[in-house]
Amino acid sequence: MLHAILMAGGGGTRFWPRSRQRCPKQFLKLTGNRSLLQQAFDRIVGLVPPERIWAITSAGQELLVAEQLPELPRHRIIAEPCGRDTAACIGLGAALMAADEPEAILIAMPADHVIEPEQEFRRAVLTGVRLAEEHPEVSVIFGIPPTYPATGFGYIHRGQPLTEWKKLAVYAVRQFREKPDVATAERYVASGEYYWNSGLFIWQARTLLGLLKQRQPQLYTALRRIASNWHTSDREEIFRQAYEPLERLSIDHAVMEGCENAVVIHAPFQWDDLGSWQAFERRNPQDADHNTIKATHCGINTRNCLIVGDPGRLIATANVENLIIVQDGDATLIADKRDEASIKKLVGMLKQQGWDQYL
Repeated sequence: MLHAILMAGGGGTRFWPRSRQRCPKQFLKLTGNRSLLQQAFDRIVGLVPPERIWAITSAGQELLVAEQLPELPRHRIIAEPCGRDTAACIGLGAALMAADEPEAILIAMPADHVIEPEQEFRRAVLTGVRLAEEHPEVSVIFGIPPTYPATGFGYIHRGQPLTEWKKLAVYAVRQFREKPDVATAERYVASGEYYWNSGLFIWQARTLLGLLKQRQPQLYTALRRIASNWHTSDREEIFRQAYEPLERLSIDHAVMEGCENAVVIHAPFQWDDLGSWQAFERRNPQDADHNTIKATHCGINTRNCLIVGDPGRLIATANVENLIIVQDGDATLIADKRDEASIKKLVGMLKQQGWDQYL
């Protein structure tokens, strides 16, 4: 049967100051009337009942998950003692579900993506599940046809076509590519042979565990130890002891790069990784001066700006352009849109200076 892992950890530092440690971006309503986490749950619950959905989040955020997803059984909410990236997160879910159901198939889903329409997402998932059922050795990933030469996403170089099901094309994966520079991204898009890496994966749980055992034996051993003690009184202590020493590894680096049996499904849905304020800008309309405004704003000669603020808090601008301006509670950010990476550095500087009350 199909199980789902909602990867709901992380601090969302690139969305500071709207995203804070007490309420990271996956818990925010950045698009629509439901949080990103709730939208991810809504997307998959039509295929997977709540008792087979696992939400893996950061320590201290489990109550937020429970509050936002009251339908989810409490024992399916898992708080990592520390963040160790997606390989540990997904591997942990696979180890726990395989202990309950050796034949389990899993889909791993980031909780901070925007995907629509839901029916097309579900059609694609059913295709991936069928592939995993009929070919247990495969690792399935969904590739997003690129619409512009993005430098913030990883890419998948597709190989030969393999099959088609429900009118969705499936290709061998030739190679995974890191986030490129602009010229390389333009070349990828022009070739028509590359997809954006969606971060959505499907495996048989035991297949993923076998890959981890082969390629990341230390991680595999730690996860098996945690899973075998999950229903004992020593669970929390063993969880912490085994998890904290683990290396931070993405699932791409841990098992997918060089994987001989990886296949990519041409995704029929629209997708966006809300990884930055400019991604938020893509999801919202602009005025005649190319400003995206979600605030009480009065401006003179203001162009190409993103302006976000609390209701009733006036933001006034004059003779500015290419700025990100975000007011949230006790903090205000003003940043150059052309160097959005500096926001993450700024959050690190706040931490170094001990200004945790603003994080």
